[in-house]
Amino acid sequence: VGVTSQKTMKLLPASRHRAAQKVVIGDHDGVVLCFGMKKGEAVAVFKTLPGQKIARLELGGVLNTPQEKIFIAAGSEIRGFTKRGKQFLSFETNLTESIKAMHISGSDLFLSASYIYNHYCDCKDQHYYLSADKINDVICLPVERVPQITPILACQDRVLRVLQGSDVMYEIEVPGPPAVLALHNGNGGNSGEDLLFGTADGKLGLIQITTSKPVHKWEVGNERKRGGILCIDSFDIMGDGVKDLLVGRDDGMVEVYSLDNTEEPVLRFDLALSESVTSIQGGCVGKDGYDEIVVSTYSGWVTGLTTEPVHKESGPGEELKINQEMQSKISSLRNELEHLQYKVLQERENYQQSSQSSKAKSAAPPFSINDKFTLNKDDASYSLILEVQTAIDNVLIQSDVPIDLLDVDKNSAVVSFSSCDSESNDNFLLATYRCQANTTRLELKIRSIEGQYGTLQAYVTPRIQPKTCQVRQYHIRPLSLHQRTHCIDHSRPMNTLTLTGQFSFAEVHSWVVFCLPEVPEKPPAGECVTFHFQNTFLDTQLESVYRKGEGVFKSDNISTISILKDVLSKEATKRKINLNISYEINEVSVRHTLMLIHPKLEYQLLLAKKVQLIDALKELQVHEGNTNFLIPEYRCILEEADHLQEEYKKQPAHLERLYGMITDLFIDKFKFKGTNVKTKVPLLLQILDSYDQNALIAFFDAA
Repeated sequence: VGVTSQKTMKLLPASRHRAAQKVVIGDHDGVVLCFGMKKGEAVAVFKTLPGQKIARLELGGVLNTPQEKIFIAAGSEIRGFTKRGKQFLSFETNLTESIKAMHISGSDLFLSASYIYNHYCDCKDQHYYLSADKINDVICLPVERVPQITPILACQDRVLRVLQGSDVMYEIEVPGPPAVLALHNGNGGNSGEDLLFGTADGKLGLIQITTSKPVHKWEVGNERKRGGILCIDSFDIMGDGVKDLLVGRDDGMVEVYSLDNTEEPVLRFDLALSESVTSIQGGCVGKDGYDEIVVSTYSGWVTGLTTEPVHKESGPGEELKINQEMQSKISSLRNELEHLQYKVLQERENYQQSSQSSKAKSAAPPFSINDKFTLNKDDASYSLILEVQTAIDNVLIQSDVPIDLLDVDKNSAVVSFSSCDSESNDNFLLATYRCQANTTRLELKIRSIEGQYGTLQAYVTPRIQPKTCQVRQYHIRPLSLHQRTHCIDHSRPMNTLTLTGQFSFAEVHSWVVFCLPEVPEKPPAGECVTFHFQNTFLDTQLESVYRKGEGVFKSDNISTISILKDVLSKEATKRKINLNISYEINEVSVRHTLMLIHPKLEYQLLLAKKVQLIDALKELQVHEGNTNFLIPEYRCILEEADHLQEEYKKQPAHLERLYGMITDLFIDKFKFKGTNVKTKVPLLLQILDSYDQNALIAFFDAA
């Protein structure tokens, strides 16, 4: 099918136990396709005409009956089809934004666009809520099992908002931006209140939504550094009578978790596909009696993973039959291929003729890119994921700020760097990734430097004729390594920056959006707002509280305050707004920040030292024939040589980064006192070369 969005494929309920089910899927061309499998071939039941891009597809029907009515969300419209493909509903919601998420329960319809949530009953407006941050998904506890209608919104600011009517009953903090919600076991579990959530950074959890408060049941972290979770389903694929969890991720991972006696999920199976998994369903499709996991991927592949044994035990007569089956399948595939090749030739000729005629307009074929630029908490780097509907030929990365490209294990593309002239044309990085054939997904890792801000551009060229390219832009913000967090430690020594002046709430909010990642673009409701952030590299923190005419920023890192002061005054000057800036510096905070840097610096210095020794130790080993004469510490270095070099290679310029942060801290400490200490920096670097924590603190105090 065409390119698909998240949660746009479902299996229609079976007529009897383990009978083959039909698959229904909606794509970006606006086509709804329903098909079944016969002898390994897809046979269409119905297919609608193209239209607006389909953002969601859900099944509905009268409560407690088979849910076999098909509902799709496209633009701001909801359409309903019967399982035979007859359209019975067209409901224009008149929402100003396109619908992003939808949930259906009986005659209740729950919708969300970017920031707006709406509840309709029999297509009549019931409730409305404006969220503080983008809504990624919406769901409702099963109406037939809990006393009141309880919708839950998954919001980008790492919060699940539980609603009652048009008001928030309570908020639940989750460990990452929630991307998908699902009812446990498909019906809310034993209580009807159990809700599963999957986050954009790959974590999975179960929460019981009681009428008064949330109860956290379990959480599965993302130790294996896999992709974000896009879809979840509950289905007993293990055949043990207990429903398992099926999970699809944006790096192409399909996982099966079984829930054992302790109710903690255990990973049983996994499989890596080459592109992101947009929908996942358990059921029976290919053959009666054999359960399957059906997945759809971003570029529009629908794949079945079956429990049917592939190698059949067979007698001599059976073998002949299987061979004949295979032969007929191969010949039908050959015919299909020839037909397709002929079609391609025809289309190519048509294109040549139309492009050479005098009235020709150059027509660059459009193509979809699914991109994601997110900060990873674990290693303070940004992941840039580019996924294209056809194979990628190459990607050119250009940046007007200094950034490092880090190695990604999963990346098979060949990278080449071009030299840049940063003086004359603001180019700090030019790198080209040439992809191998059939690569549709490319993942890059980037580390930025706080205080240096600008734009990163990706020029994506797929393998299609005529050659065409799309440019995507990503902002690298002044405080790019900061991540939103729910709460901060108020006992730390804090420095304060206060701004006052004739500025509106919207203006000060736009400055905060400019400086920090993960802040919603729309100003939140209310007169005053508080955001908390954590620096993912150093674990320092920042609190920003602002309203019309006043902004207060507190951090335990002087450099953070210094960057904010410079950028905010620059932005205000651009808009000809007069700012009064005052600050309170806490001397103790400098020592506190140095203490936070210390373990990281010590680890990196030790790693560099070990890596330097490896070659010499290997030479000794060859010379002596064994390692028995070495002290245990050196023997350990030799044993871990590959791991150490790998670790060192993964973190280029890590030491320089830490040196840079200490230097900035030193300069900023005295900048607020009105002293320029740049002449003393060489002395500081000498101390860092023979690093001793006490000597460094003494130098900071003495200067």
